[in-house]
Amino acid sequence: MNRKLRMGMIGGGSDAFIGAIHRHAANLDGKIELVCGALSINKEIAISSGRSLFLAEDRIYSTYEEMLEKEAALPADKRMDFVTIVTPNFAHFAPAMKALDKGFNVVIEKPITLSLEEALELDKKVKETGLILCLTHTYTGYPMVKEAKSIIAEGKLGKIRKVYVEYRQGWLSRLSEREGNAGAAWRTDAKKSGKSGVMGDIGTHAFNLTEYITGLQVSELCANLNVVVDGRALDDDGAVLLRFSNGASGVLMATQVAAGEENNLVIRIYGENGGLEWHQHEPNSLLLKWYDKPMETLRAGSAYLSDLAKHNCRTPGGHPEGYLEAFANLYKNFTLALSARLNNTTAKDIVEFPSVAEGIRGMAFIENVVRSNDSNEKWVSYTI
Repeated sequence: MNRKLRMGMIGGGSDAFIGAIHRHAANLDGKIELVCGALSINKEIAISSGRSLFLAEDRIYSTYEEMLEKEAALPADKRMDFVTIVTPNFAHFAPAMKALDKGFNVVIEKPITLSLEEALELDKKVKETGLILCLTHTYTGYPMVKEAKSIIAEGKLGKIRKVYVEYRQGWLSRLSEREGNAGAAWRTDAKKSGKSGVMGDIGTHAFNLTEYITGLQVSELCANLNVVVDGRALDDDGAVLLRFSNGASGVLMATQVAAGEENNLVIRIYGENGGLEWHQHEPNSLLLKWYDKPMETLRAGSAYLSDLAKHNCRTPGGHPEGYLEAFANLYKNFTLALSARLNNTTAKDIVEFPSVAEGIRGMAFIENVVRSNDSNEKWVSYTI
């Protein structure tokens, strides 16, 4: 196959933030082209958004059902290869299931679905069809997050003992959902967002990052959720004590009412020999803190990094790479995996991205956090 992969998009029109991010990320390597879209539930916005992106008139669709039916009927050399779903949480499951039924690979925003039951059903469909699904947990795409994962996998820190992860935002410090903020409105509506507000929106990122870097799984948790802003329907703040499969313990904190904070995601992991620390605000640096020698600062783009990290670096050292590049790495690796599939070859081991398994873990995290918060028990077992 010597061509770009053809991408369709559901959601992400001119009235949405994340769609443009996906399109920038998909375009970064020049291996993907957007060929069709059902970009909004509002027909006028769907059409105007499609035209603004120079899509062919007959491939600007009013509904995702129409798009998937008509794209599936096109000749193989015309139809899209995969669809990206960037709708609110409640509108993930049905388009993903139909896309898989029609034979299309899927890229989907997190959290993967509205409920754990839906995530498990989607997992069955992916296995049944043999198609590829990529879940866009953006922070796993950063090169120095990859390096942190490699360092721990190689045993350099020894047995992991302690994990601290915190995700602080301040954009919901006021009742923005009643002030015309559409993003705040659906994220604070349980029917559209799910059982938890802050843990569904950003807590799942912190949880996913923890399990991804450490290679461990949470086995038990103890959670407390808060509604800080008066009048809000869903939690906007919370903390979770964690116990891991190897006996390690941890603390996860997520809040969207830390006034003045932007997108402050920080993770610290400690083992027998030392610890590591990564800040999303300074993503090109990874701090290594040793028990018996001076602290080191590893930098993106350096020759001493692991193959996994170097595979996800795009520029020489000293040229900052950030959020868009991390997002693009998810598309890069998805593209490599899908191209290998279409060419009947196998992608290299360093080609990786979050998929349904991570989506199920994330949905189970939300459900278990809510169950713990609502329970009189101190700890609850992490169940799926």
